[in-house]
Amino acid sequence: MHPRLPLVLLLGGAVSLLTGLAAGEARLGLALDLDFVHLHGPLMVCGFFGTVIGIERAVALGRPWAFAAPFATGGGGLLLVAGAESAGAISLTLGSLVFLAVAGVVARRQPEPFTRLLALAALAWAMGNLLWATGAAVSEVVPLWASFLVLTIAGERLELSRFMKPWRWRDPSLAVPVVLIGGGAGLAAAQLPWAWTAFGLGCVAMVAWAMVNDVARRTIRQPGLTRYVAVCLLSGYVWLGIGGLLMPALDAGIESLRYDAALHALFVGFVFSMVFGHAPVILPAVLKVRLPFALYFYVPLTVLHLSLVLRLAGDLAENDGLRLAGGMLNGLTVVGFALMVVTTILRHRRT
Repeated sequence: MHPRLPLVLLLGGAVSLLTGLAAGEARLGLALDLDFVHLHGPLMVCGFFGTVIGIERAVALGRPWAFAAPFATGGGGLLLVAGAESAGAISLTLGSLVFLAVAGVVARRQPEPFTRLLALAALAWAMGNLLWATGAAVSEVVPLWASFLVLTIAGERLELSRFMKPWRWRDPSLAVPVVLIGGGAGLAAAQLPWAWTAFGLGCVAMVAWAMVNDVARRTIRQPGLTRYVAVCLLSGYVWLGIGGLLMPALDAGIESLRYDAALHALFVGFVFSMVFGHAPVILPAVLKVRLPFALYFYVPLTVLHLSLVLRLAGDLAENDGLRLAGGMLNGLTVVGFALMVVTTILRHRRT
């Protein structure tokens, strides 16, 4: 494997991130003439998150064929932006199937509850992509895509929970949120009732499990990077709970702004909080660079949460001005965080 391959693939994912953010701003009402506005979700979840997580898993597995997953998903995002929507969907689906194979190899090598949960998350993503590529609406598969991210994070936190005091019910108790989230995603894909209620209850149950079992509630007492990561995690769980509480109302219809509020509480508040927290740990391992922690890392995290409060206030009050301002600040914060990370890496290399 060429040492720069992960960086090249990451740049492909970055294209999906930037174009996905632009499409999201256009959906909010910003005057942007884009042909891929309706692809905001696929670009963010599959083109960006799927590529980034795929790179991480390929580096960890150390097998050249595993890099086919982020190569296909990064390329799929580029095809979507270029207007080749069908080809892009196929490429994203193929990438997720390779990713599922990677997860299967890992689970077979290390048959632990957390590796099986990560494989289940990969299966949810592949199923969502298959359905979307064959004509399903994004609203029908977005719970499967959300399951991919939520269960991936849960699997990684379950792995780290081994450093806490042993508890016989830690693994069995996690089955409750996993079944609810997976069941809700399945009901949504089948267009059956109570899908969002089940999914939302699963998110709330996941937060309850984390408050007992996540090592972050202890590491927050430690200084430096360890505390920063814990703050990101715990604040992200707050947004996951808020999103879960908003979701049951979506069973009556997704036309209201509660749909925007619930999904972005999960994807922006929860998932991007996890991204902000894990970037200083994952990027050095994947890209072989130094990313020293600094107190200014808290700035984009704080702005992310405040901007999301503004966005949800606009959603729930049906105030387009607040909603647009919050959404624009969401996007600028994500871009600002990425620029902060790059600047910190380059500054460290110069010194």
